[in-house]
Amino acid sequence: EHLFNLKFAAKELNRNSKKCDKEEKAEKAKIKKAIQKGNMEVARIHAENAIRQKNQAINFLRMSARVDAVAARVQTAVTMGKVTKSMAGVVKSMDATLKSMNLEKISALMDKFEHQFETLDVQTQQMEDTMSNTTTLTTPQVRI
Repeated sequence: EHLFNLKFAAKELNRNSKKCDKEEKAEKAKIKKAIQKGNMEVARIHAENAIRQKNQAINFLRMSARVDAVAARVQTAVTMGKVTKSMAGVVKSMDATLKSMNLEKISALMDKFEHQFETLDVQTQQMEDTMSNTTTLTTPQVRI
């Protein structure tokens, strides 16, 4: 539920960013009209509004990236929790099977463990890829 809310918030922030971009473009059009009419004071006011809208769009986009990063981390934690529970169950089964020393059960259990371990590898790789993509978005850029 919290993961859904985080993803929803990120999308909402993205929408707000796009809305501010549109409002910035509208303000720029108003600036042109005011300049053509020779009304510099009105043009200056519209320019201030355009700058404010641009800054808001950038801030919304930054916040969206941060929320996406948090959502990815929560997703990783949830997935790892599921895998940990699954592996704990396998280990318990391994203990019981090894005590009975039934070779067929041991073989079937090892196959199941191997399959779950492969699934863990795939999920871990996906989460690492997601995290590396997300954290590059939140890394501050150096201005030259």
